[in-house]
Amino acid sequence: MDTTQPSALYLRLKKKVNIRPERSVTLGQVSRLLAPNEELEQQLNELVLYRHHKGDGNRVVIDLLQIVRVIREAAPELSVEAYGDPQVLIMISPKPQKPRIVVLIFAWLLLFFGAGLAIMNFHTDVSMKEVHIRIVELLTGERSEHPLWFQVPYSLGIGLGMILFFNHLFKKRFNEEPNPLEVELYTYQENVNAYVIADEMRKKNNQHGERGNDDG
Repeated sequence: MDTTQPSALYLRLKKKVNIRPERSVTLGQVSRLLAPNEELEQQLNELVLYRHHKGDGNRVVIDLLQIVRVIREAAPELSVEAYGDPQVLIMISPKPQKPRIVVLIFAWLLLFFGAGLAIMNFHTDVSMKEVHIRIVELLTGERSEHPLWFQVPYSLGIGLGMILFFNHLFKKRFNEEPNPLEVELYTYQENVNAYVIADEMRKKNNQHGERGNDDG
């Protein structure tokens, strides 16, 4: 009785991969592999899973079953052990262009003044000026219509609070903890990727269903 176990290939798919139009996608690009030996691992890394064509659009989903089929054809003796996500999203995009300085400055000014107006409108809605006047009156016993010694530190405190909240001062980070904006962007990107994958898989299943009906 032969008790020899087949060699195992351990596979973990990446969540998303970016490629240029009309390029090929290899197994090494979309996954991390652990093969029985380095030579076999190198050969598997170079297996072509998909080649982009103009009519394919700018996003494609490669399913784990497609990958296993390609691996079995190249090395039928391997037992594939997969971990992580069952699909990988392929995003096709041309070479990124360098940012235009004029557009960057315009966007920066727009965000800067937009944020300033939002803060001022909020303070107007809650009558912050009257609150400051009342606080100063309670502290000093005198009413001042322009308590700058209180308002200026308060304004500086808003800026300092925003810096601490976002954990950034230009390119400098104060610690390795992600700030709330980074967490929200990550969550948004994860949701977008999940939706795109589900939508592409639905389209693929519909195409297979239509082909099955045509064959029938």
